[in-house]
Amino acid sequence: MISLEHWALIRQLHLAEGFPKAQIARQLGISRTTVLKALASESPPTFQTPDRQSAFDGFEPRVRSLLAEFPTMPATVIAERVGWAGSPSWFRKRVALLRPEYAPKDPADRLDYSPGDQVQCDLWFPPVRIPTGTGQWASFPVLVMVASYSRFITARMLPTRRTPDLLAGMWFLLSQQLGAVPRRLVWDNEAGIGRRNHLAEGVAGFCGTLATRVVQLKPFDPESKGIVERANQYLETSFMPGRQFEHPDDFNAQLAAWLVRANERMVRSLQARPTQLIELDRKAMLVLPPVDPQAGFRNRIRVGRDYYTPVLGNDYSVDPAVIDRMVDISADLERVQARLAGRLVADHPRSWGRAGRITDPEHVSNAGRLRTAFQQPRPKTIEDAGILRDLADYDAFFGITLDQEEHTA
Repeated sequence: MISLEHWALIRQLHLAEGFPKAQIARQLGISRTTVLKALASESPPTFQTPDRQSAFDGFEPRVRSLLAEFPTMPATVIAERVGWAGSPSWFRKRVALLRPEYAPKDPADRLDYSPGDQVQCDLWFPPVRIPTGTGQWASFPVLVMVASYSRFITARMLPTRRTPDLLAGMWFLLSQQLGAVPRRLVWDNEAGIGRRNHLAEGVAGFCGTLATRVVQLKPFDPESKGIVERANQYLETSFMPGRQFEHPDDFNAQLAAWLVRANERMVRSLQARPTQLIELDRKAMLVLPPVDPQAGFRNRIRVGRDYYTPVLGNDYSVDPAVIDRMVDISADLERVQARLAGRLVADHPRSWGRAGRITDPEHVSNAGRLRTAFQQPRPKTIEDAGILRDLADYDAFFGITLDQEEHTA
């Protein structure tokens, strides 16, 4: 069979340059018949590998029968069922070629997004351990929220993936980076948001304050939040390489600076930049509420003698003057505070470590003064000295009058 190079050269020499067929045959060292066949063929020659018998061919009907009934059966199990004794890797390759014919199909539609309609939310887990400032290193989740219409990315690292921190993170990104509230917040089945159509405690109140709603996707439906999934991959490949972080605040500072440039990127499917479309997105969204939603950690606890209160895995000192009193604890992404009847009795930066003890030196000083005052002896009173009042004083106080003789007796 003539090669593709000879076929192209013969046609070029004869049809374009006018060389005679005999001269072409002599010049290329081929027969005139080959030249005639090349000129008669309008399409390039194709080569097909001749079918050869394979040891797998005899097993293929039984393999197909098993795949038709059990599309996800592992190749190793199929090999055992059909009695395959050859190469395991060769068998796996042949089964992999057949499996798509029997696997159930799950078509994904291309979705259109309206301005202001939704923001897709997800947690991204950077492959890095960050010092917490307490001698510990840990990995933390990053909340990523992307406006579906404009592809505008917002993100922030959080101390935990618990509901209070997720709500505080969403409020921070909506109020500080996006500047508006979409009509829908699209999530997967993240436990801190809810499971099986039941929202976690606090999520409904948060959504009510913002006048929005959380939509949790069904399992095995990644395409419905493919925009935020691609943003996670973009962060992994474009933000992370070559970076080092001294603490979580350093991570968030570097991330915020990078997002300014990232939102200037050209989105091929939109033929526009997110910064060019975000204003149209914001105009169609809801305005921020006049009152901040309930977000972050809240608790009421009695202060013990050691004047420390446990909050999210750490112990924080409180003014010892409120020992044995009930105080209201609040913790957002940055501060941990305690209040007694609205009066601030503790204010600490939030620790990202675990099992730590965060102390205000002023609380220690106050505890020392109170301890000294408690240990000092009290001055003795008349009652302490054993001096008793005359019983007549008590009679007069209660208005009791007795006959003088009875009193004398």
